[in-house]
Parts: sequence; C-alpha cells; structure tokens
Amino acid sequence: MTQYYVYVIELEPEVANLRKFRTKNPNYIKGNGCFYIGQSSRLPELRFEQHKEGYKSNKYAKYYGKKLRPDLFKKYNPIPTRKDALSMEEYLGKKLRAKGAGVWFN
Repeated sequence: MTQYYVYVIELEPEVANLRKFRTKNPNYIKGNGCFYIGQSSRLPELRFEQHKEGYKSNKYAKYYGKKLRPDLFKKYNPIPTRKDALSMEEYLGKKLRAKGAGVWFN
C-alpha cells in the first residue's frame, strides 16, 4: 500500500522579491521565512533532491530551495492517502501563512 508524505522546503528569502510569489502572499512579513510545501509518495529527502535536479520540479523549490525543514512536517508523516496528503499540504501552507511566512503550495 502506498504511503504519502508532506514536506516543507525552506526557500531563500530573495524568492519574496518575485511578483508571482508576493501575489500569493500579500501578508508576508519580511524575515518570517519563505517555504515551499509539497506532498509525494516519495520520501521527503528524495523529493527534495528531485526538485534540485529539476525532475518534476517546482521552480521555486529548484532555484530557491535551501533545505528541508523536518521540524515543520515530520510529525504528520506518513499519511495514508493522497487526498489526506493534499489536505495536509494545504493545512500547513495556511498555518505558516497565518504566521506571516511566504508560502507556495498547490
């Protein structure tokens, strides 16, 4: 049975200078961190490597991804279904945004 994982990648703060990123994060407070949140059937460490290598990569994760932040996602994994993983991705994104972070998720 396939398990899913949610993961959080810390992004370089320069990503907040991009108009498209800022548009999604109107309440971003400079210095509160920028993050990419995703979900996958692959382990977060492998998925992060894939983003950096350009395989099925999000451009923010590829060009601005610094490191995984297991402190923000580890306790939620593994997740039994893709639907639950998508819900968790959205939950984490909104939770971080509420703290003034810049967040990108699908």
